[in-house]
Amino acid sequence: MAGLQFSRIRIGEGHDTHRTISGRPLMIGGVQITDADFGLDGHSDADVLLHAIIDALLGATGQGDIGEWFPNTSEQWKDADSAKMLLAVIHSVRDRDWRIVNLDCTIHAERPRMEAWKPVIRSRLAGLLDVPLDSVNVKAKSGEKVGPVGRGESISADVVVLISGL
Repeated sequence: MAGLQFSRIRIGEGHDTHRTISGRPLMIGGVQITDADFGLDGHSDADVLLHAIIDALLGATGQGDIGEWFPNTSEQWKDADSAKMLLAVIHSVRDRDWRIVNLDCTIHAERPRMEAWKPVIRSRLAGLLDVPLDSVNVKAKSGEKVGPVGRGESISADVVVLISGL
């Protein structure tokens, strides 16, 4: 291995799922999805995509998981804006001399249809993460009427993040 130089890189993955409920706004990726007649059940604002991103970043940097950082038993995080939670994690990632290289996200939702929302979410994520737009990808998949997502009972998100050391 003499003479080989290895970059300091890590990959993190995150996943989150929340049940759909009436009476709450639907937040996905830091964006209020205004054509939904439901929201997601959770202690904070239940932004399933931001929660998956938080877990991916924490995993990549060896800092545990979202439940350790933002417990659902804490009044501090009751109805909290998940973007603020994400920004706290990003600050910690940067304090450890890591930078986000790219982020690949998949939203699993039978409804609402996400096609029109993907560019808005992508732009919001690039802004929150302070990365170029082409460093963020957002995909959407329906549940094809199969399982909890397909029946409209839940929405989930999966994320993979690549980080590199400074």
